Amino acid sequence: MESHLVDIGGTASGEARLEELAPQPLLTRDYEIRPALVYERLRDLHGPVAPVDLLGVPAWLVLGYRESLEVLQDDAAWPKGLENWRARSEGRVPADWPLGPSLEVNHVLIQGGPAYPALRSAWDTALRPFQDPRQPQAKRLRNAVTGYADELISLLAQGGRTGHADLSAQFSRPLPLMAASHLLGFPGSQGDDALMDMWRVLDAGPDAEPALERLLVTLGDLAAAKIEKPGDDFPSLLVAAHPGLPVDALARELFMLLGMTSDHVGILISNTVVEVISGDREGGVRTALSAGMVRETMNRVVMRKPPLVNFVPRFAAEDTRLGKYTIRAGDPVWVSSAAAHADPLFAGQMTTGSSISSRAHLSWGAGRRQCPARELASTIAMAGVSRVFERFDHLELALPVDQLPWRSSPFMRGLRSLPVRYELAGQLPDRSPVPVADVPGVTGVPEVTGVPNIPDAPPVPDQAANRRSSLWRYLAGLIRSND
Repeated sequence: MESHLVDIGGTASGEARLEELAPQPLLTRDYEIRPALVYERLRDLHGPVAPVDLLGVPAWLVLGYRESLEVLQDDAAWPKGLENWRARSEGRVPADWPLGPSLEVNHVLIQGGPAYPALRSAWDTALRPFQDPRQPQAKRLRNAVTGYADELISLLAQGGRTGHADLSAQFSRPLPLMAASHLLGFPGSQGDDALMDMWRVLDAGPDAEPALERLLVTLGDLAAAKIEKPGDDFPSLLVAAHPGLPVDALARELFMLLGMTSDHVGILISNTVVEVISGDREGGVRTALSAGMVRETMNRVVMRKPPLVNFVPRFAAEDTRLGKYTIRAGDPVWVSSAAAHADPLFAGQMTTGSSISSRAHLSWGAGRRQCPARELASTIAMAGVSRVFERFDHLELALPVDQLPWRSSPFMRGLRSLPVRYELAGQLPDRSPVPVADVPGVTGVPEVTGVPNIPDAPPVPDQAANRRSSLWRYLAGLIRSND
């Protein structure tokens, strides 16, 4: 062990510079399959803070829960903003670094410096109507998401009341995209091509680059339209709260909302469903869900499998001791929520088998820069999870839980697919819908009043826009007939 803590010159590694430590690559095959083991090895070697190599660029990875809170809660000592990155300013970050494009888009999650407070304040103001359950916009959103969930489940049921499905591709991923389209105020089905392109960007396949180009053009056109003719949607409210925001800057913020909400929420829905139907060994997840505590169920899930495993980097404002190392001014520091949740000093304090879990998880960050859309994302995820377990009488995994395919990135970790065997419910109890008819200017929102008997071959909702849209055609193509 000592050989790992002393450099070749005999100087304690805690005093060595990041560039001198020859850090090991983080994004390996082991990380793809079992990231928890990678975090454990790093913790054993280095303690709560470890030097790692991120696709050719050295960085510090924060593994300890206490150290993660220290970084996340002190913006002055650990600011965001790529202008604080010493290696980048000195030209030591390769121009073709794979993570460069995702970090160069200067939106609210990346931005530091004097412009950030006004932008964050505008975000908080623009999101407030959608995150406050007393507001008509929040009621409208919740009603719309429930309607979208019913449409997706009814489309899936085209294959029969019983059968097989990929609940990730056919429900968990499209639902938050549809909700994001609602928030962005895309007219009709015009946003569906953008949603499909967002999928291509997130999957980082060979068509990701042209998809990103098309998406930014589409969002730029939407931003210009909202500036010229505002409505009751997020882009319009953001512009009203931040007058003079340029079209290109507004488009970057819309890109962040679309990408972060869709991927984060989709993973959260899938992970929650898996935890429930795979037979939670401690009983806590099932107990919480059966008691109607969907948010508590999700809290327990993100403790074990947070969708956002590593946050975007912060940078040391000055030389600072963290863990066993001195972090030099300008060094990049990546906080790992997944590793922090597994920190024995934190995880060991969780009460086994309790239906009430700690809300001290870091899935939404911490401090003043905590995710501004956390309530929005939770609302969408809760609506999706609730509807799954209302509309299905029976769900079981079509693969053993340890054989489910995962996809990992430097930021996110989620299921590639969620194969299930299902049986749809017949008659469900009436629900008390959220009234939206009295909300001024709200039209075309589905009023959900309960689910009727589901026939063996339920029709796709009679919406011409859905039948024409690329998203709906794609989803219809995934239906597996069970004849």
